[in-house]
Amino acid sequence: MDEIKINSKEELYTKLKPALNTKIEELRTKGIGYIKIGDLWEYLSQDVWTKSKDLTLSQCVDDILNASEIELKQYIKNKMSNILGGTR
Repeated sequence: MDEIKINSKEELYTKLKPALNTKIEELRTKGIGYIKIGDLWEYLSQDVWTKSKDLTLSQCVDDILNASEIELKQYIKNKMSNILGGTR
């Protein structure tokens, strides 16, 4: 099978967008509508994939579809806490 070359983060996002949308829809059906596609992308690209080397497209899709709801919620909570200037 031919290797797929990804030349930029934007190109990777475009290729992964269907999987990202699928995960967001799954979260919505579970009543977690406040997590947006950008949040999911940011979480994966900044927290999960930076620790990995030589990721394949299929591994990225697997990470998206199996992203932990608990870890996503914690990521959003921490993000909001940083935006609001820490804990109250």
